[in-house]
Amino acid sequence: MAHVHAQVEKHYRSELVEKIRAQGGVLQVGNTTIRLAKEFGFCYGVERAIDLAYAAGKVFTDRRIFLLGEIIHNPDVNAQMDALGIQHLAAHPSDADLKNLKGDDVVIVPAFGAEVSVIDAVKAHGCQIVDTTCGDVMSVWKRVRQNATERVTSIIHGKASHEETRATASRALGGDGLGHFVIVLDLKESQKVADFMVNGGDPAEFLAAFRGAVSPGFDPSHHLQRIGVANQTTMLRSETEAIQNLLREAVAKRDGGSTANFRYFDTICGATQDRQDALFQLLNESLDMLMVVGGYNSSNTTHLAEIGSEKLPTWFIRNADCLTSSNEIRHFDLHAKKEIVSKDWLPDRKFLTIGITAGASCPNSLIEDTLRRLLELRGESVA
Repeated sequence: MAHVHAQVEKHYRSELVEKIRAQGGVLQVGNTTIRLAKEFGFCYGVERAIDLAYAAGKVFTDRRIFLLGEIIHNPDVNAQMDALGIQHLAAHPSDADLKNLKGDDVVIVPAFGAEVSVIDAVKAHGCQIVDTTCGDVMSVWKRVRQNATERVTSIIHGKASHEETRATASRALGGDGLGHFVIVLDLKESQKVADFMVNGGDPAEFLAAFRGAVSPGFDPSHHLQRIGVANQTTMLRSETEAIQNLLREAVAKRDGGSTANFRYFDTICGATQDRQDALFQLLNESLDMLMVVGGYNSSNTTHLAEIGSEKLPTWFIRNADCLTSSNEIRHFDLHAKKEIVSKDWLPDRKFLTIGITAGASCPNSLIEDTLRRLLELRGESVA
């Protein structure tokens, strides 16, 4: 593991970023000031997942190694998995995807975890499993399993297509498969659940609205009597809390003031919350713009971009290559939900203060590349 950690450090560490952090998170070069958020980048769970993946490559040198989807949501890190010779299976593999596995193959489960059915299928082939699932994710699984055992329907705040949410939903079925869940993306969808609980409605319309986001055999007329709120660990805490309050009030209204049929556990990832809190603190500084660095499919990074965009010009980029020139930038548009090209993004001012943050799946090396590119475009040198 010492050798593996040294290899990981070589790929992802940044002495420059560590130096800036040590001096209060501020870098002043000429007329440009860079301010780093107090917390950003790799969390413990991500570091552990990457270390285990690298270790698998060192230990199982004579065996095929597969990864279920992406180890984390960062394209540069996943490219390193390719460089290690690790082959990718689909994030949600079908039987056809798994049929070519052999008993001496190694399968890595990513930090988000994987669905129970997928794990069972891999085990059925006799494969060696290297499980890098984050401990915070497994804490959520414990809660939804408990709900299933007690016939409490789990209302999961998350993205129905996200690997973590799918894995959590599969645990919400319980060991006997008789548990139930509803996945809600936001407060608007949660309101639909609350309205049905209080006022009733057409079950068919409800199921149509939540197609692909409810458990098999789900009947809103019966399975919303007792509910428990859980969440994808990388969602916005404030939104999860708003959903919690909304559904608790709906239960109380329906049940004559009693909340006995409602339960809630705080399952937001600590690292996710630390990064959100640090960004709110950074936004209190006098910034001209904000750079958010990370994978476009990273949920926690996307939420950082959402927070920043509410207050000042915010650019969500994958890496420094997105900073094409001082006039042109490739970035992820939160509304269009795709990468676009924008012009005149870098203010032509003598003095400029730029904030930088990143999600839990972004290595410090990408932060360094970004700030160096920013200084270069400003005509400054970090040498």
